[in-house]
Amino acid sequence: MHFRLLSRLIRLAAPVALLMLVACAPAPIYKNTAGAIDAAPFQVAQTPERFAGEPVIWGGRIVQVKNFPDHSEIELLAYPLDSSQRPKANDSGSGRFIAMMPGYAEPLDYRTGSLMTVSGKLSGSRAGKVGQANYVFPLVSVAQSHVWTAEQMRQGHNNISFGLGLGVGIH
Repeated sequence: MHFRLLSRLIRLAAPVALLMLVACAPAPIYKNTAGAIDAAPFQVAQTPERFAGEPVIWGGRIVQVKNFPDHSEIELLAYPLDSSQRPKANDSGSGRFIAMMPGYAEPLDYRTGSLMTVSGKLSGSRAGKVGQANYVFPLVSVAQSHVWTAEQMRQGHNNISFGLGLGVGIH
């Protein structure tokens, strides 16, 4: 009797729990462009001419910011994006790229170590170095960019878990 009641409660609660989890995740910040490529920066770096002019939505951790008279360049270590287009920084990096932005990018707004997502078009590549190693950086002409706050990164990641039994958790 108790088992059937418990089973019925679980069947009723499961859809509600799933709906709550889906509702917690923020929506993507950029419209997915139909032609946006799925290739990672390290893949594009191998044959950049094949991807020239293609739209991308990439994200990663800011490595450095360089300002020039007419534009700024932000080097990022790329990470895969989640469904909200936030970089998944706990995954392994998928190469580096340079986000080319018009005007001046204030380094205090684009702090080293911050997570960022950009939307734009691939505009070639540039040879450079990471430490002493030679490296090919895909270049992205940025149309839109977003630097994620710690609070935004936590949104949709709750500390709720479902299961049977009794437990104690400290967060």
